[in-house]
Amino acid sequence: MYLKTLSVVTVTFLSLLFVVMAQFMPAATNLTANAAIHDPQIKCLAQAVYFEARGEPFSGQLAVAQVVHNRVATRDKSYCDVVFEGSHRRNACQFSFACDGKSDVATEVLAWNQSVSVASIVRSGNLRDISGMATHYHANYVSPKWSKKLFKTTTIGNHIFYR
Repeated sequence: MYLKTLSVVTVTFLSLLFVVMAQFMPAATNLTANAAIHDPQIKCLAQAVYFEARGEPFSGQLAVAQVVHNRVATRDKSYCDVVFEGSHRRNACQFSFACDGKSDVATEVLAWNQSVSVASIVRSGNLRDISGMATHYHANYVSPKWSKKLFKTTTIGNHIFYR
């Protein structure tokens, strides 16, 4: 219980810190995002966070990034390989943004900078996995067939997570 409470407090603190930094020190958040984006793997992970979870709470964004991270760890693939797996098939890939036919260029600067920060945090491996070691998730307004075959680990924001 203590570790779970500590991680919620930590995630809440990081979220508030980022919002304050973005509001009062935008150059600092841009510097963090721009420095990390030189790594193509961070960029791929940030794209997944941005397009799949930018409207979610900070904890939901972390959990989505952790799903990608967990897939990387179990499949011996890169972040880009995992994020864009099946992207050549219209509306039939692993992460819907990668094959929906829409632009994959971020247009909301603050949301993009937060996505890059989330990607950097998760890739570093220095944060406890709040997704319950999930390798799959979906929005709570859909019910894919595959979800019945997996173990539900948690619900965060509008996403349900499984392994």
